[in-house]
Amino acid sequence: MSEAPADYSNDIDPERALKYAIQHIKDDRAEIIEGVIETVPPSWDHEAASDTLREQIRARARELGCVIGSGNLDLPGSPNWYIPDLAVVPAAAAKGAGALLPADTLLVVEVTSESNADTNRVVKRKRYAEYGAPLYLLVDRQERSVTLFSEPGHLGYTRADGPHPYGATIRIPEPFGVDVDTSGM
Repeated sequence: MSEAPADYSNDIDPERALKYAIQHIKDDRAEIIEGVIETVPPSWDHEAASDTLREQIRARARELGCVIGSGNLDLPGSPNWYIPDLAVVPAAAAKGAGALLPADTLLVVEVTSESNADTNRVVKRKRYAEYGAPLYLLVDRQERSVTLFSEPGHLGYTRADGPHPYGATIRIPEPFGVDVDTSGM
């Protein structure tokens, strides 16, 4: 039996290895949800809902010195690596960052699809709160509703504004202080 190379260690951190692997998948974006690798192939209808929101908050995000994107969010100490549909983060935090923490965001937005609706409604809502994302906006395409969660804690968000049916106007609180029209979802 051969010996392991000198630089080989039996102390490989599985979380770190899994998150390293997910960042090196070729030709596809993928995230880890409770230890399961899932690809992220949004439909055009899904993208249209994200774009509707992006356009309505873009000016205020720029005033705040933020960027809007769908970059990687790491949840250290858990088997989770998320790619939100939209996140608003300070431009300074985004520069050179491979991944940010949910607490580094000002707003996280997830738009449901048939394949991930329950994940966005339950799992991601709980994890974003646990990891300090101050605002979580859930656009539920199956229910045709929008809910804004705020006041995060270790057991979840303590405040929910909604669900509001498509067509309603929802207020995104400070630091945004903007009203979002959901009729174009």
